[in-house]
Amino acid sequence: MKQEIVINCALHETRIALIENDKLVELLVERPGDQRLVGAIYKGKVAAVLPGMQAAFLELGLERTAFLHISDVGTDSSAHKYDFEYEEEEGEVDNDIIRKAGRQSPIEDLIQKDQEILVQVTKEPLGDKGARVSTAISIPGRFLVLVPNERHIRVSRRIQNWAERKRLRRMLLDMRPEGFGFIVRTEGEGKQEKDFQKDIRRLVKIWYRIRKTADKRSAPCLLHNDAGITTSIIRDFFTAETAKVIIDSRDVYKEVISFVKMVAPALRSKVELYKGKLPIFDLYGIEDEIDRTLNRKIWIRKGSFIVIDQTEALWAIDVNTGRFVGKRAQEETIYQTNMEAAREIARQIRLRDIGGLIIVDFIDMANRTNRKKVFEEFKANFANDRAKNAINPITEFGLIEMTRERTRPSLIQTFSEPCPTCNGFGRILSEDTIATKIERWFQRARTGSEGRKFKLVVNPEIAKYLSNPESRFVKRVSKEYRFKIELSEDLSLSRENYRVLTLDDDLDVTDLFKTKAEVKEG
Repeated sequence: MKQEIVINCALHETRIALIENDKLVELLVERPGDQRLVGAIYKGKVAAVLPGMQAAFLELGLERTAFLHISDVGTDSSAHKYDFEYEEEEGEVDNDIIRKAGRQSPIEDLIQKDQEILVQVTKEPLGDKGARVSTAISIPGRFLVLVPNERHIRVSRRIQNWAERKRLRRMLLDMRPEGFGFIVRTEGEGKQEKDFQKDIRRLVKIWYRIRKTADKRSAPCLLHNDAGITTSIIRDFFTAETAKVIIDSRDVYKEVISFVKMVAPALRSKVELYKGKLPIFDLYGIEDEIDRTLNRKIWIRKGSFIVIDQTEALWAIDVNTGRFVGKRAQEETIYQTNMEAAREIARQIRLRDIGGLIIVDFIDMANRTNRKKVFEEFKANFANDRAKNAINPITEFGLIEMTRERTRPSLIQTFSEPCPTCNGFGRILSEDTIATKIERWFQRARTGSEGRKFKLVVNPEIAKYLSNPESRFVKRVSKEYRFKIELSEDLSLSRENYRVLTLDDDLDVTDLFKTKAEVKEG
């Protein structure tokens, strides 16, 4: 698989594009002021413990309190009543016992209000929710992840060779400092002892610096931030299989070269500084792809398309043949469309960074073998996805249910904001409906208002509709409810909003005769 990393740096944001086989599959965006929290380690103060939810809320010094569930009370013993701040002095802690206790004991027996504990952010704040945190702390390196207060050696599932997994475990057991465990990353496959030594020394040093800072400072406070977006992508993605990393900023290029020299000097020649006049994302066709990530409808081939919608609880993705009818039997046409859609949907999920529950509605296939092939193709396209996922086989109705790890806002949340007119509904009221709402206002005013002369102020588009000779809205309402109504336009009003003022003294009386729901909305 051909892989390239393209980094674009501007005044207001840094964007990193991951390209696989000449197709954009991931896009990460970092903007000034946007604090990247996942991986950050805090000394937090427990604000509340909720036994009914088996959860706690922690003050971290952020805008909203962080959420800690009992399932995220891990092996970091600082989350427990007893204190093992320096295990090398206190003796080794049996983490199996701690983990077992964490599972069996309710959260109120493990954590108390106002307690200070070390936690790591596992999910960014999303919407009205604060960050999600865990007491199981880990610090990622190039070839392995350091896990304090652990003693186990685990190996990435992507390293599938059993003999290699056994070799890595045996080698790292001999290298393991007291009081630490390791997770060998995929990039660690085939590496020797000298390759891991540098990682271990650096990560252990970071951990002791974190603990030293934690001892000196009171909660809430930030103790450690994970690497910036550029460094983390180079650390996690830049491998011998990567064709090149190309960067359009000299400063960021120097930063990347410095980091690569430290962790993977053999790959230095693959890092390039882009000097062309054409914007780098235009050169690679990435800007057009980014624009398409905001579209509901994605065309895939010969008139077929997919539609991507978000609800409060899940993402729904629908496959349509559109104008594509094919030259063979109907089943073959549907199969071809579904196979193409499976590849594109997997790419769009990764590209848009869609997380949570996802339902994909493929076109119904009668052939069971075809359903299995579509499922296998869909699943295979997540092989290089960094986010954890669980994908269920396709049902007889053509549905695939899956969940995907959500650690930060999706791309559409980064690039857009809720529509102030439709409030995220995706549709706006028709002109007839708006006119009816206005008429009902005057119907209520007939019995509740002493005044009989009003100025109706609306958006110019609605004013045009209301003054249309065919609708005769103003004349009809004036006659029906015995009011004098003067129509006025205001460009600052949205289509669905309107204002009613008294003609005599120009008082705004709009809310007096709106429904409670209308007042709340607007």
